[in-house]
Amino acid sequence: MEVIILSGSRPIASLAADAIEALLRRKPGAVLGLATGSSPLPVYNELALRHERDGLDFSQARGFALDEYVGLPPGHPESYREVIRREFTERVNISPANVHGPDGAAEDIPGSCRAYEDAIRDAGGVDLQLLGVGTDGHIGFNEPASSLASRTRIKTLIEQTRRDNARFFGSLAEVPHHVLTQGLGTILDARHVILIATGAQKAQSVRDLVEGPVAAICPASVLQLHPHATILVDEAAASSLRLADYYRHSYDNKPSWQRL
Repeated sequence: MEVIILSGSRPIASLAADAIEALLRRKPGAVLGLATGSSPLPVYNELALRHERDGLDFSQARGFALDEYVGLPPGHPESYREVIRREFTERVNISPANVHGPDGAAEDIPGSCRAYEDAIRDAGGVDLQLLGVGTDGHIGFNEPASSLASRTRIKTLIEQTRRDNARFFGSLAEVPHHVLTQGLGTILDARHVILIATGAQKAQSVRDLVEGPVAAICPASVLQLHPHATILVDEAAASSLRLADYYRHSYDNKPSWQRL
């Protein structure tokens, strides 16, 4: 696990976009794992800028969303399919047919989840997965006590997550209680994971995922087992890290040949 502490969301977004751009230039048909929430939005803005300004090409790329609410009607503005379309995919030249998400309206939820796992596998697996982290340490919608080996499935949201997400809806009552999410085992299959966390409210979850034990109470801690996980945080989110000075020193002295 590589922990990189930067001054704010703009340099974090630039560094994450650098990694995605480098991936697309060496593998135009790369499979991207797409997260929602506030953390990845600056990255999507930077990628859209590079597409418009520099011609960064997404025409052969494919995307798989991390999660989706259960029960929202098609086209609901807060469904994650719509959020990803609005915030990212319609701003670049990726084909809509190449962007996939769990089906929160499926009649057969277990069958739909198995089909989603099959689709990721048939695409060759995710090359680079973007992640945020919740204040309780969740990634995707893998809430505390999730199985560390879990696959795509239905989950019940804890109330803290619903309260955190209520800002995107008109009220807490409008936030669904259930979601479909890629599992922790699914996320671990991605070849490279980039997790972004900013703000003091994420400091405890960042410390738990980086320096705490690998434990289901902090689902993001499973990334300690990943062979290529990059954790990008600002100073506020890094404020509880015991080894923050070491992480800064490591990044400042990183060999020039070593990519993110």
